[in-house]
Amino acid sequence: MPDPSPENRQEVRDLSVRLILLLGAASLLGSLVSNGARSVTGPYLLLLGGSAAVVGLVAGSGELIGYALRSATGAYVGRSHRYWKVAMTGYGLLAAIPLLAVAGRWETAAVLIIAERIGKAVRTPARDTILSHATTTVGRGWGFGVHKALDQVGAVIGPLIMVAALALTGGYAPGFLLLGIPLAGVAVVLFLAQSKVPKPGRLEANGGTRENMDDPPVIIPYAAFIFLGMAGFASFPLISFHLKAQSIVPDAVIPLFYASAMVVSVMVALLVGRVFDRIGTHVLLTIPVLSTATVLLAFSPDPGVAIAGSLAWGAGIGIFETALRASIAESTAADRRGKVYGAVSAVFGTAWFAGSVVMGILYDVSIGHIVAYVVIVETAAVIAYLWMYRCRIAVRLQEEIGGLIP
Repeated sequence: MPDPSPENRQEVRDLSVRLILLLGAASLLGSLVSNGARSVTGPYLLLLGGSAAVVGLVAGSGELIGYALRSATGAYVGRSHRYWKVAMTGYGLLAAIPLLAVAGRWETAAVLIIAERIGKAVRTPARDTILSHATTTVGRGWGFGVHKALDQVGAVIGPLIMVAALALTGGYAPGFLLLGIPLAGVAVVLFLAQSKVPKPGRLEANGGTRENMDDPPVIIPYAAFIFLGMAGFASFPLISFHLKAQSIVPDAVIPLFYASAMVVSVMVALLVGRVFDRIGTHVLLTIPVLSTATVLLAFSPDPGVAIAGSLAWGAGIGIFETALRASIAESTAADRRGKVYGAVSAVFGTAWFAGSVVMGILYDVSIGHIVAYVVIVETAAVIAYLWMYRCRIAVRLQEEIGGLIP
């Protein structure tokens, strides 16, 4: 256990900051690789002979598998504490992206695309648990906010690299191969981070909070809030479909809407991190507001209003993923976080998948039906948050009373 002297605390803080920045750099490079490929996998599958149905199935299955598996990988990390080994294995599956250059058939490409999503499921609970230890001395919100911001920078740069490769070569293969360069950078950064902090749990000597979010009285209402909040959060593919189907903006402008949303998510992630450190989980209440604002604005026939909706969507991404991970770190004992990160990520992804399917079906009925659905779901999310808040207060009171009894 580290000496609690001021000098030692400053040393731990400095080491924690370096670890957060290194993991942020790894996520930036990894996001550059994955999002660079994901920006063109649809047309690439079509080029290889896949149908539109195949594209939808592969994309949807990859996301669902990528989130659902996190429950299992999170539980393994929680038991084994092999954070670095699991994280490196997950990042290693990014090697599937350069291999897309030689796929040849849509079936092979589909397997590689899903393999990359499985890698995301493997690495995320382990990486977030490492981050939770590193954010102890610097602020949960700030630490996760910085990490999310760096991750989103990669999400912006990756597609731009693929656009440049396509413009210069006219083919997809050179772009996929080019993404192998930042992939090598991921490996270098991860090995450097591991060498700096081989046992990240030591950054949190006291084991974290006594509260445990995986206890049923806490996790059930929390999971209900996450599920309802994400079930009403529109997906950008549906927003972009609307922009094209209604000819609201030219096709070439749609990627700029996405890039603008990602830029907003970077700025919001940094801001909400600081806000979280001041007001805690209450910042999550902005999600129902932003989810409702997104559908009211993004599905407008007016281009100016539609881009405002896209920016609201980007702000929601920055808030949800920053505050969500920080709240778990704040409310779960260190030795149980891997399990909770995995379980909550599975709920998060399943809800987003289910909500996207429902909104996609309702779009063919009317946009008004989507708005009504989101208003109902997000109202229920607010109720679930109040339920969660009351349960957490009750649990803390029980712990305090138990601590007073000899």
